[in-house]
Amino acid sequence: MNRRSFTAAVVATFALAPFAPTAAFALTEARAKVLVDTLVADINKVIASGKSESSMIRDFERIFARYSDTSYISAYAMGVDGRRASSGQKRAFSKAFQSYVANKYGSRFREFIGGQLQVKGVRRVKSWYEVSTTAKLRGQSPFEVTFQVSDRSGKDLFFNMFIEGVNLLLTERTEIGALIDRNGGDIDKMISDLKKLS
Repeated sequence: MNRRSFTAAVVATFALAPFAPTAAFALTEARAKVLVDTLVADINKVIASGKSESSMIRDFERIFARYSDTSYISAYAMGVDGRRASSGQKRAFSKAFQSYVANKYGSRFREFIGGQLQVKGVRRVKSWYEVSTTAKLRGQSPFEVTFQVSDRSGKDLFFNMFIEGVNLLLTERTEIGALIDRNGGDIDKMISDLKKLS
């Protein structure tokens, strides 16, 4: 296991999340910590399950649906190109994007056997909370993973995360932007290619 593998797999779990919060502040430190504690427990359970690769991928897709706003993050991943996409294209992309992320990184989840995330602290930042965790993988020095939590969607969800300062949400936005460029800006062709990568 290494940090690159960890980053890739965690993107699969958290890349689908709402963008910067704008709703009135209602989230509490305790609620933010409970959310992360529960999510970390779910991740650790899947990692240690001993299930087949395909079963683990399905489990992580369910984690996406439970802890993230897939419609919003899909629109974010499309960037400015999302402004010209039709409602149908946005729905098709959101569905393809979720499968793409799960399959792109799912095959690497086995590398996490023996690894663990531990919640360390919570702090309020403007209208959201940052929850810091420590990743402990076999043969690696511990490193920090920070989750940003908001309730702007009406539920407590992640809207971004950082691994040692690297913004993982922007990573997937860059990937999708490159795919759109390779298709000459054609959104339908990009979605078609995205499905092939899933």
